Amino acid sequence: MADRLPAALGPLLRAARERLAAAGIDDPALDSRLIVEHFSGTTRTQAIAEPGQKVGSAALSAIEAALRRRVAGEPAHRILGYREFYGLRLSLSPETLEPRPDTETLVDAILPFARTTAERLGECRILDLGTGTGAIALALLNAVPAASATGVDISPDALATAAGNARDLGLGRRFKALHSNWFEKVSGSYHVIASNPPYIPSREIGNLQDEVRDFDPHRALDGGADGLDPYRVIAAGAAGFLETQGRVAVEIGHTQKNEVSGIFAAAGYVLTGTHRDLGGNDRVLVFERRKP
Repeated sequence: MADRLPAALGPLLRAARERLAAAGIDDPALDSRLIVEHFSGTTRTQAIAEPGQKVGSAALSAIEAALRRRVAGEPAHRILGYREFYGLRLSLSPETLEPRPDTETLVDAILPFARTTAERLGECRILDLGTGTGAIALALLNAVPAASATGVDISPDALATAAGNARDLGLGRRFKALHSNWFEKVSGSYHVIASNPPYIPSREIGNLQDEVRDFDPHRALDGGADGLDPYRVIAAGAAGFLETQGRVAVEIGHTQKNEVSGIFAAAGYVLTGTHRDLGGNDRVLVFERRKP
């Protein structure tokens, strides 16, 4: 019950950390801090400067409930309902992946091209396939004021979340949410086509970490029998929507560089860049159409 938790901020943080550590949570210090700060409305500075600050009973009850969920395996950011990505706070929903640091590699990879395009043409049109929370598109829009983006997803829930994130970040006028199965309802042409598609082979879904397997939407994880089906769709369809000298940027599983490069090469693309994540794994490939 909530009354088992200390009411003073410092002891409350310690108790929460010890509880998560005892449950085998990977980073109990971080997760306990996220939960306590979020539900008590306090900051790290307050915890250091005012450890005796009292936390009210309603906040304690919310913290208790959140700790129970975390001990049961639910990821901390699912409990909070948001995740930071590229300096932006993005709301999550059941049909969206948690945007993760590896995907920031994709933004880093394509951002210089988007900026250069916007400077040269006065605009940069971006198509984000499988937009989820809108993370990729919104990070690019935030960094490139002249850019506009269409976020495509097959999930109405994800699209509503992405559109809400765009509004909350003041980017709603430059972001369009489009309900479509890949390119099916897409129209127009784009300077950048970006995607973090599902790329886990179907048979491997059951072997994923519990927090991913049990709480991320499987539709956003499952890339078909070999994990490569979405890349085949993107490579086959992108040319009809890509501006001359445009770029296609995709996130990949760390062992998929050769296979994905081969799929795009067969569809008439040249690999212009390979980008590694913070762990040193191949994570993002950038392509352009082969010149006639």
